[in-house]
Amino acid sequence: MAARSVLTIGTFDGVHMGHRALIERAGEIARGAGARVVALAFDPHPMTRLRPASAPARLTTFGWRESLLREAGADEVVRLNPFDGLLELTPEAFVSQIVSRYAPIAIVEGDDFRFGKGRTGDVDVLSRLGERSGFETVVVPPVEVVLGDASIARASSTGVRRLLLSGRASDAARVLGRPYRLMGKVVRGDRRGRTIGYPTANLDSELMLPADGVYAARAHLADGRVFDAALSVGTKPTFTDAPSRACEAFFLDAPRASQGDPRIEGLDEYGWALSLDIVGWVREQVRFHGLEPLLGQMARDCDRIREMLGGAERVAEEVV
Repeated sequence: MAARSVLTIGTFDGVHMGHRALIERAGEIARGAGARVVALAFDPHPMTRLRPASAPARLTTFGWRESLLREAGADEVVRLNPFDGLLELTPEAFVSQIVSRYAPIAIVEGDDFRFGKGRTGDVDVLSRLGERSGFETVVVPPVEVVLGDASIARASSTGVRRLLLSGRASDAARVLGRPYRLMGKVVRGDRRGRTIGYPTANLDSELMLPADGVYAARAHLADGRVFDAALSVGTKPTFTDAPSRACEAFFLDAPRASQGDPRIEGLDEYGWALSLDIVGWVREQVRFHGLEPLLGQMARDCDRIREMLGGAERVAEEVV
């Protein structure tokens, strides 16, 4: 017989404050019953199976998503593949399969939960099926977040994407409960930055890029080192021969391999893993008339980013 569990089912892309509320409520139920919290997470997004052209951009890799869900309190995270027939099951058949595999005592969902072929199942259907199958359906109210302009937003992955596409990195962080993190590998770019005193790490990532602009970021390396960084996303309008769109980070105070060498100490030039936490918006991209005004603005950007990230550290210390 399968071990008793408390389930929550969804895509969980981004693992925002609403997702964390589901895991926390599941944990409360599980602790009182000696059960495990199991998150069943669709990956890739079900829309990649149903309407690929409409599938939303990724906010998290599955590995990062699993780590965040476990950090929130999940004992186990199971990947559900939307291409293996799950989306073709009726609500009854889907629940029957879930019950036989995980023996849930409760399933915890938000009020907008949909499941089964054609998304015909909702929390009311789930509740009726639970009565027959011996599990409780627990509906968690939406989590609302106060944004920087004092407006209130419901925590959702769609909302996070909308904020990022508007350059509102700090508001996205409020909904996520942490800064948005880009993850990927460093690849060769146009190598222009090294010629003007700002050698950058060009990130190749499967995750959604924010709106074009300059951001304050923190760069996390695989060896545990963390550096403040100026992040530029966009088409480099000052240079007509620039690539179509790039995501590149200049590490403000990183030690270089040697004088005049653009490599970060201890790293190869390309191919290493990089994660960038996007802390805040600095400015939009601007076309400068010549290199001198561009360099002047880049120096001011770096000064401002140092101030922003120092302030972010002070706020974090106060919260802890």
